[in-house]
Amino acid sequence: MSQQLLHVFRNTPLGRETFLQSIYFSRQLGTAIDIHIPRSNAFLMYFENDVVQVDLDNSYLTDPGSAEAHARELVDPSGIGYRFLEPKNFTASTLPDIPANYDFMCCPRGISDMSSKIGLGYIGPRVRRIVRSARFPVLITSPAYKEWNSIAVCFGGSANAVNALRLGMRISRLSGLPLEVFTQDEKSGYDKCQAAIREHGLEGDMDKYTRQWHVFREGRLEENLYAVPHDALVVLGAFGHGLIKDILFGSKMEVVQSTISNNLLIVGPNYRATS
Repeated sequence: MSQQLLHVFRNTPLGRETFLQSIYFSRQLGTAIDIHIPRSNAFLMYFENDVVQVDLDNSYLTDPGSAEAHARELVDPSGIGYRFLEPKNFTASTLPDIPANYDFMCCPRGISDMSSKIGLGYIGPRVRRIVRSARFPVLITSPAYKEWNSIAVCFGGSANAVNALRLGMRISRLSGLPLEVFTQDEKSGYDKCQAAIREHGLEGDMDKYTRQWHVFREGRLEENLYAVPHDALVVLGAFGHGLIKDILFGSKMEVVQSTISNNLLIVGPNYRATS
């Protein structure tokens, strides 16, 4: 059975851009898509240690009569497998339960917030909770559809960064696209990264898949991120410091996501790798 990506379809021009990105991602990885066309402006996702109510902005309910036809027009030419997800369980009459056992999920930066108010540097609280709770990586798309021609992994040597590196290598293998690794060397960061690679037995894979390992020993991270190709899929790990009203991804990731406009594939703290 092929891996599956969950996509919540928004029947608007901006939603079209996001769906095109899901289609491209799925074509590169050989992944099927489950398409959910919302009938109400909220749904629940039951994760292992959390239940997330995703409140959708009203644009997700735009012209429901044409939504399926528009989605088919976009996905049919790709040749990838897909199906329309019809929720079977409801917590309330209009609050469907969406499965959380996917391999990937695609989200815009703010799934619950009006897109007209969202800019670079903003990732909405519902998307952050999904990242924090999910076992799958979350694809956060660029504002407009953009194909990616390489994989860029931000690697700092933490356990989550190792997961992101493994995932980046897997995507490189599946897509045939080159992989580059980016490390900000501060407080012996490079030494920590080398130790993590040895500890997890990744020396051979680093040699096999990595075209270049960029190690920045000078300058601020914000400045050095200019070296990340604009047309790369950026893979990185995130971790939460606790939940009050929002979730902090960690200072380095907050810098990355607020500086570059690439498509991001984010590995949360509960991520479980699949083959």
